[in-house]
Formats: sequence, C-alpha cells, structure tokens
Amino acid sequence: MQPAPVTKYRPFPPVHLPDRQWPGRTLTRAPLWCSVDLRDGNQALAQPMSVDEKLEYFAMLVRIGFKEIEVGFPSASQIEFDFCRRLIEGGLIPDDVAIQILCQCREELIVRSIEALRGARHAIFHLYNSTSPAQRRHVFNASRDDIRRIAVQGTEWVKRHSAPLVAAGTRLRFEYSPESFTSTELDFALEVCEAVTDAWQPTVEDKIILNLPATVEYATPNVHADQIEWMCRHLTRRDRTLVSLHTHNDRGTGIAATELALLAGADRVEGTLFGNGERTGNLDVVTVALNLYTHGIHPGLDFGDINGIREVYERCTRLEVPPRQPYAGELTFTAFSGSHQDAIKKSWSAQKAGEPWDVLYIPIDPADIGRSYRAIIRINAQSGKGGVAYVLENEFGYSLPKAMHKEIGRIVNDVADTKGTELPPAEILEVFRREYLDRAAPVAIRHFKSTESDSAVTCEAELLIDGSTHRLSGSGNGPIDAFTRALAATSLPRVEVLSYAEHSLGQGSEARAVSYIQIRTDRGQSLFGAGIDTNIELASIKAIISALNRALTKS
Repeated sequence: MQPAPVTKYRPFPPVHLPDRQWPGRTLTRAPLWCSVDLRDGNQALAQPMSVDEKLEYFAMLVRIGFKEIEVGFPSASQIEFDFCRRLIEGGLIPDDVAIQILCQCREELIVRSIEALRGARHAIFHLYNSTSPAQRRHVFNASRDDIRRIAVQGTEWVKRHSAPLVAAGTRLRFEYSPESFTSTELDFALEVCEAVTDAWQPTVEDKIILNLPATVEYATPNVHADQIEWMCRHLTRRDRTLVSLHTHNDRGTGIAATELALLAGADRVEGTLFGNGERTGNLDVVTVALNLYTHGIHPGLDFGDINGIREVYERCTRLEVPPRQPYAGELTFTAFSGSHQDAIKKSWSAQKAGEPWDVLYIPIDPADIGRSYRAIIRINAQSGKGGVAYVLENEFGYSLPKAMHKEIGRIVNDVADTKGTELPPAEILEVFRREYLDRAAPVAIRHFKSTESDSAVTCEAELLIDGSTHRLSGSGNGPIDAFTRALAATSLPRVEVLSYAEHSLGQGSEARAVSYIQIRTDRGQSLFGAGIDTNIELASIKAIISALNRALTKS
C-alpha cells in the first residue's frame, strides 16, 4: 500500500443534491425483480452451466416467483441462442413470465437477438452501450455525441427489426442501460437516456425500462442513492419510465446501495441469487428480498425453501454459499457465544404465537424460510450454559433444571476446549450421558425396592461398592429420603438432597422418566446427578447414585 498521504486514488465526487428526499423515506413496497443469474451470473462462472443445468435453474427461478428473467446473450454464441430457443419452443415459459435478453448496439447482433425471441409471448429486449469518460476515452475513442448516436441508432434498429416479431403477437418491452452509469457524468447519462426515450416513444401503459447500473461500485451507497434520485427528478417522462437498478459489490455495499436507491425512487431491481457475478459479485436478491420481509413487506418472491434453493444453486454453479451468508449460510442461525445463547433461549421461550417476531439475535423466524431450529445453537469452547441446555432439550428432550445449566455447560465447554473444535449435538449428548447417566463406578445399584406403611417409607437396596456387595435398608418420609438414610450405614459420604426435578422422556408405552437430583455431601461438595428408567422411583435413586459417583470421582 502507498504510505500516507495516498495520492494514487481520489475520492468519488458527491452529487449536488442539497434537498435530497431519500433519507427521510421508508420502504413500503417491494420492487419489480429481474433475475440475471442465467446471463450475468452464468458468465462469471469458471465453468458455465450446461443447458440442462440452466433449464433446471430457470424452473427454480419461476418457482421462486420471478416474473422477469434474463436468460442470456443469444447473439454472443450458439449455445446462448439455442437455450433461448429451447425455452420458447419447449413451452417452458409461463404466460406471466417475461424472458429478457441482452444485446449491444450493433445491427447484426440485434437482428440475431430478435430471431432468438421469435415465438416468445412476452420478452424484454435489453440494449446497452458504454457511456463513462474512461470508456469513451480508452475503449471507443468516441465523443459524447458519438456515444449518444450509438445508443439512439441501436434503439431505432431494435424498434425497426422487432416490428414483425410484435406483429406476430410477441409483447416486446424495451430496456436500455447506459453501462457504467455510476461513473458517467449525470448530465450526460440523462442526455443519453432522454435521447433513447425519444427514439422509443414509450407510453404510460408500456413503459421504457431505464436500467442505471453500478457496473463497478466506486462510491458509498448514499452517493448511489443521490445519483438515482437526481435521475428520477430530471427524467422528463418519469411516468413512462421504470427506473431499474443493477448494482455490483466491489466495495461490499451492493445491498445497501440498492436499498438506499429504492428509497431514492427506483422501481426495479436486477440481481442474482446469493450475489453470484463477476469480481465480487452482483446484488444478492435473496438478502434484499428477505430484508423487506423482516420489515413486514412481502417481497413477492418465495424463499420458503431456502435450503432447496441453495442446493440447486450450489450444484448448478459449482459455487458454495458462504457459511455466514445472510439467511442461507450454514451458520446464519447459529450462536456460539454463551451470553447470546442464553438470550436466544429466553426470548424464544417468551415468543407468543401471533405476536410480532422478537427473538434476540435472530431477525427472522428460521421456519419461514425452511430452516431448522435444530442448528440455532451449537457448542464450542466459547459457549455458555444456556446453549448446552438448549441443545439437550431441543435435540434430545432432556429438560435440565436451571441450576444444573452452569454445571453441564462447564463440563461440555471443557471437552470442547480440549478438542479445540465445535461439538455437534450427538457429541454433547454423549458427554452428558457419560458424565451423568452411564456412571457405574465406584457405586452401582443392583436392586431397589420400597414399601409404604403408615406415614413412613421403607426401602431395601443392594449396591455394589468398589466391587463389594452391600445390602442396605432405611426408612424415611419418601423413597429418596429412605435411601439417603440407608446410605449412612456405608462408608460413602453422607448426602443431603438439595433439589429434585423430573420429567418424562418420550410418549406412550415407550416413555421413560428422567430425574435430576442435586446433593450436598458432608465433604462440602454440591453437584447434580441424573437417572433414567421406566420407573420414576428408580430413576430418582439412579440420580442419587450418579451424583454420588461424580462426588467420589472429584474427591
């Protein structure tokens, strides 16, 4: 990097718009959406999609609800041309879906593109040419007048050569992009767009689409919003124009730029699923759409099966959705921090049906997009007591008493710390079982029976202590009290029961009882034990044995 002061780069010039309106506005409706996955996204792949993959992807975009889908650049290659023809001739395009094609301002390419659209019920012809000073200077060696003439001539060619297509019954709409709009002088971008609109002559019923692309993202999102508001104010036929956005993500702010530009007056958004596109990618339509949804605005797109959409995307593009990708990433609904886990668990428990969603750290109900609650909390060395308890309860049905959360959380965290990795739910269960349920040494219970007479309960028990058999008996006000009194006849520590909780695990004839008992020994130890059995009484005795074994192991 160049040391300060940085002279190699210069700040992007602001837009003079002292009375800008967009900062005070709120989004209240979804834009029109156009998927450019099959053109802009596909051309950015190291291995472009096969025809069969593109057909599967197109069908998925239709299911999601896109009504405008850019299917390719049919004048660029035979493969692109053939794909467009296959969609039309195969009757694969629903009546309410428009296919969109892209074309440069060259007559032979326009003719070829219109040939590809023959027989389409509804199509959008997307014409573009470069307009920025750098493009004019370095690529075309052309003046402003030259660039404007190219755009107007291209529009006139589209209008003339598409007349037979329209006469044959195709509804053809027209879209124009001053490529690299955001790096073009605003007055010149307006001049070219006005000239193209003059040539096309749109109506209120059949609007022209003026797509104003951030082909490369150079400025902060607020500058992009200023550019869009400036254009919306100065277009002389705004009522006959759909202002469209096409943001890229070079600065990592394509989503923010799009959202602010919608506030600035744009009507339409072009983008791709999960942001696939050249360099750092296109706008991620999924994120913008679900951002709207979390504000109570239905986007008109259905991402209720985000996992299925992600699967098709990854298989067809051979790209992976990053684990932290909003909404769709593997770790999107995951909390490792202990304090976060605890807050999620408590706020989720307090969430009532029919009330606005208000779960801490999770801005959308995962179920709304087909995600599972099961992966919300995962455990590593940074996790807290609430997270471990959540996994045990929601994955396996063990509803631990709150006072036990800290103890099991510490045990699991120690294991995770030793391993240096995340613990999946099955491994957390294994730690819990090993620590509490499966302990059979140094004390194991062979037999337990209790009888009730008058106001007292008497128990008889057979224990194996350090390999020796001990037969015990005792009386108390209940089975647990009777058993702890019987233990006094052994060399085991005296125990006092501090707390007791139990619940059923499973339903019907297969249900078992789980008991959690906290004891304090005469050696000053205070800890929990857990037991499980089809008999609730025996589950409680097993929980005491569990706690005793843990105490003896730690003494």
